[in-house]
Amino acid sequence: MSMFRFGRPAALLSAALLSASVLAAPALAESKYVAVTAIVEHPALNAIRDGVKDGLKAQGFPDIKFTYESAQGSPATAAQIARKLVGEKPDAIVAIATPSAQAVATATRDIPLIFSAVTDPVSAKLVPSLDPSGTNVTGLSDMLPLDEHLDLIRAFMPNAKKIGVPYNPGESNAVSLVNALKKAGPAAGFEIVTAAANKSSDVLAATQSLVGKVDAIYTLTDNTIVSALESVVKVGNDNKIPVFAADIDSVERGAVAAVGFDYYDLGIQTASMVAAVLKGEKAGAIATRTASSSKLSVNKKAAAAQGVTIPDAVLKRATKVVE
Repeated sequence: MSMFRFGRPAALLSAALLSASVLAAPALAESKYVAVTAIVEHPALNAIRDGVKDGLKAQGFPDIKFTYESAQGSPATAAQIARKLVGEKPDAIVAIATPSAQAVATATRDIPLIFSAVTDPVSAKLVPSLDPSGTNVTGLSDMLPLDEHLDLIRAFMPNAKKIGVPYNPGESNAVSLVNALKKAGPAAGFEIVTAAANKSSDVLAATQSLVGKVDAIYTLTDNTIVSALESVVKVGNDNKIPVFAADIDSVERGAVAAVGFDYYDLGIQTASMVAAVLKGEKAGAIATRTASSSKLSVNKKAAAAQGVTIPDAVLKRATKVVE
């Protein structure tokens, strides 16, 4: 056969195939489905969700199918949501906070699971270590810089001896943080006094039980406590007990100060891991990461209401001042 005779049609066919592949590229991105679930809705976790969505767009998935469901603080609901999402067979599931991540990990060993805002993923039995897991699971830890938090409280209250910590003993991330805090506290000259709140409606009473026993109150990244932060702030305002937080979003809601992560940025960091999976990398080949960067926020109105003065040195290095 003559190449001259068939060369032009062959070239046209090649061009047509190239054109078809170019046209198909956006369709492939559109066909991707990422399901997101969180244990509860509050500003920090919502910021992660929004960061994941925006981050995926920036990573080259502008038209991705993206769904979100909140368990409204219920582990049982989290398990139901996990089973429902697994049945939909998404390309990846993003689970925000420990209870939701544990629920999804129980529901599937095949669909890639990328967790976010899980304080201690090893203790939560999501991964055996921070190295690549070899399973369908990877993600981002938000382990807190507790020494920095204690230093911040000391800067405000040089003579403080006891810190009250309301927490949910049913949240494994909260238990891990309380245990770590009890180890770190004495070295900083603090005794840690805890109060249990098993659900958000218990937070007010738990915090009130600390009145007269502590010099300051500190809220961890405990979803039960953060979802009911206004109850903690009320106790602080009513009794002139300064409330410090582990997440900067809580400062706008009435805590005096916090050194913490920008949780929207955590969402962006999580999105980069999700994008790698969507582009073909195995979740189990990606090492668990620890969130980077932290910011300092202070609230002048809250400080006045809770009877404490913001030190000049703290004000000067604050990245955000709430008036």
